[in-house]
Amino acid sequence: MIRFKSLLSAAVFAAVLGTGTASADPAIVYSVGGKFDGSFNESAFNGVTRFQEETGGKVDEFTLERDAQSLQALRNFASRGNAPVVAIGFNQANALGQVAPEFPETDFAIVDMVVDQPNVRSYVFKEHEGAYVGGLLAAMASKSGTVGFVGGMDIPIIQRFLCGYKQGALAANPDIKVLFNMTGDTPAAFANPVRGGELARGQIRRGADVVLQAAGGTGIGVLQAAADAGVLGMGTDSNQNGLHPGQVLTSIRKRVDNAVFDSFQSAANGKFEPGIQVLGLAEGGMDWVLDDNNKDLITGEMKAAAETAVAGISAGTIKVHDVVTEGACPF
Repeated sequence: MIRFKSLLSAAVFAAVLGTGTASADPAIVYSVGGKFDGSFNESAFNGVTRFQEETGGKVDEFTLERDAQSLQALRNFASRGNAPVVAIGFNQANALGQVAPEFPETDFAIVDMVVDQPNVRSYVFKEHEGAYVGGLLAAMASKSGTVGFVGGMDIPIIQRFLCGYKQGALAANPDIKVLFNMTGDTPAAFANPVRGGELARGQIRRGADVVLQAAGGTGIGVLQAAADAGVLGMGTDSNQNGLHPGQVLTSIRKRVDNAVFDSFQSAANGKFEPGIQVLGLAEGGMDWVLDDNNKDLITGEMKAAAETAVAGISAGTIKVHDVVTEGACPF
């Protein structure tokens, strides 16, 4: 049975990415978890949708079932003439690092990691800046004086998010207690909502009444556990306020959609350039969401504090610690 499933998966993979027909359309390879994961991949899909709606263009798509498929997926799109070919997720960096030199005339992009090749545009984000705003709002909303954080894979990106969250929470309440757990040490940590729910419930039992998830698909379980317990969750990557209206304090969006749209649009305009694009609050790469689903949770004081923080961080008058460039989190 295992062998049959493996052959079937390979056949489907080959059918989707067969090299029979050349294409000049852009292409995207989503990470494991699917483009409707309600989080990171779905934000990328929103960028695809925006490009299609605004330009009428076509985008070829493929979703990884496992990380090992990345190399073949990127190589097949490039060999068919797709451009740019966009890889979603840090876990595709090694594959792209191999494929990009094989196709030096093809434009590639990757989201959430840097691949140093002359035909690759790398989009990375200042997660700590958005997380600071999340921590600020969490501490202001907390009645218990304890807030929580559930991360996905224990990697620098998530540690950066955690540190920014801590700093923002402490800025609002110097006595706040921040509980935190990471889900695992492999990419599977971003696709385990059951474990995410377990970790969130553990923090809630310890007093957390606001719990932020920075865990991709795993975070869906975190938000569900918070809603079930009658406390507040906080989303990331996509706008997750509507998953549990009235029980998601806000969503700290990583604008993967903007990165994807930018890569496609710049290529369509003949202006695609390789290099590193760093996107924070000032560059439209991070933001927080206020909409009908959470408007009753955000007081005027909280809204003003968040806006002041965004303005200060964007102007450089508020400095948020970055564990990637500045070392261990001091908070």
